[in-house]
Amino acid sequence: MARKLVAANWKMNGSAEGNAALTGRVVEAVSALACEVVLCVPYPYLLQVGGLLAGSRIGLGAQDLSEHDAGAYTGEVSAAMLTDVGCTHVVIGHSERRKYHGETDDVVLGKVRRAQAAGLVPIVCVGESREEREAGETEAVVLRQLEAVFAGLDDVGARSLVLAYEPVWAIGTGLAATPEMAQAVHASIRTALRSRLGDDAGALAVLYGGSVNADNAASLFAMADIDGALVGGASLDAEAFISICVANSGR
Repeated sequence: MARKLVAANWKMNGSAEGNAALTGRVVEAVSALACEVVLCVPYPYLLQVGGLLAGSRIGLGAQDLSEHDAGAYTGEVSAAMLTDVGCTHVVIGHSERRKYHGETDDVVLGKVRRAQAAGLVPIVCVGESREEREAGETEAVVLRQLEAVFAGLDDVGARSLVLAYEPVWAIGTGLAATPEMAQAVHASIRTALRSRLGDDAGALAVLYGGSVNADNAASLFAMADIDGALVGGASLDAEAFISICVANSGR
């Protein structure tokens, strides 16, 4: 059975004062829950939030990393740097990185390899645009993105991922796929995982991301192949995020 996991993606939000209040409340409320929780925060706040998480069961994640190990890459942050500051996870291939920074499937694979070599757990994002969904291409697009990563990994690497299905049209829009729509894609992903990993496919967490909130979380988590969530805007509201974690813990 796949592990339960809720990952917060703060995106480009936060302040030293606000982070302390938000993180403190989350630590207080979710540490004893029966699900894994990870906070993925902006680079400048990794040390601060990591310190606030010390002694808790909550993981620390970054929102991106470089596909290079070191060198003359101004503004880039390497996998080794992330482990140095205590990161356990890193988001890779988020649709905003693909859209605004031109990240290709090859770049995503390179980042996954760097992350795993440094001992980080990659949270690999896949998903379709609105135009692709309306054209009936959702499954083809998602499975192509997934296969581009799997083709470059051995079975050990493939088993060491977290996947996040995030329909691009639902991210930050207030729109969300219905639980049934999300489940259909998750089921296709799980079938592809079984083709590659056999019985081990059931242990790999597949998250849903795309306007997850306190109101729709329980219905999403009731679906057979939705193991958790990658939470954007709602993760900036402590009580909303806690509610999502509670819903996942009880699934």
